Amino acid sequence: QVQLVESGGGSVQPGGSLRLSCATSGYTFNNFNMAWFRRVPGKEREGVAAIASDGPIMYANSVKGRFTISRDNAKNTLYLQMNSLRPEDTAMYHCAARVGHAFTSLVPAVYNFWGQGTQVTVSS
Repeated sequence: QVQLVESGGGSVQPGGSLRLSCATSGYTFNNFNMAWFRRVPGKEREGVAAIASDGPIMYANSVKGRFTISRDNAKNTLYLQMNSLRPEDTAMYHCAARVGHAFTSLVPAVYNFWGQGTQVTVSS
């Protein structure tokens, strides 16, 4: 049974940083294509960053230069380093996974495993 568990969320001031983690279990992590999404109540889920099983990465334009996605295959963990945080980054952040050929995508429907999420709040 595949499980994804996010952690690392919290409240920070604008300009601050947070590092999110997504611990996985139940499948060979190396074979996962992974991504981070975020959702604000009343709005559609937004893709933030994705990393393929073989390494290629893509980012949403809104986070380029501020967020960094990475993976540690030895620890079965996905990360999202978030710097220069803005109030508009406030959201519930979810990690997502899909097994298969290597790809990157910020389309939610592509992924079939999801974590419960961790809340990020950016406010002064």
